[in-house]
Amino acid sequence: MHEYSIVQSLLESCEEHARVNEAKKVTKVVVKIGVLSGVEPDLLQTAFDTFKEQTVCHDAQFLINVQKIEILCLDCNTKSTLEKHEFSCPKCQSVNIKVTDGEDMYLMSLEMD
Repeated sequence: MHEYSIVQSLLESCEEHARVNEAKKVTKVVVKIGVLSGVEPDLLQTAFDTFKEQTVCHDAQFLINVQKIEILCLDCNTKSTLEKHEFSCPKCQSVNIKVTDGEDMYLMSLEMD
């Protein structure tokens, strides 16, 4: 379960941002998780709720935005969002594509007091 180590790193980042900004606590944490990131949103939520005690995030709301797969077709130059894991261009059906979003996890924003 690598979600636990991800949350530990995320909480450390929150602690650092709070310290740099002289905040006493973090009230909201927003992350974006790509569907191809290998991170399970439910497990991440559980890990965050488990490990946030005794940190500046102890009362923080944790919001997860799931990012669908976005591609660029290298044949017809069309940008698309895939609804299914069918890796071809919806416009021309080419498989000559580049994934442009949906593979990573990002800390999008923090709200602090």
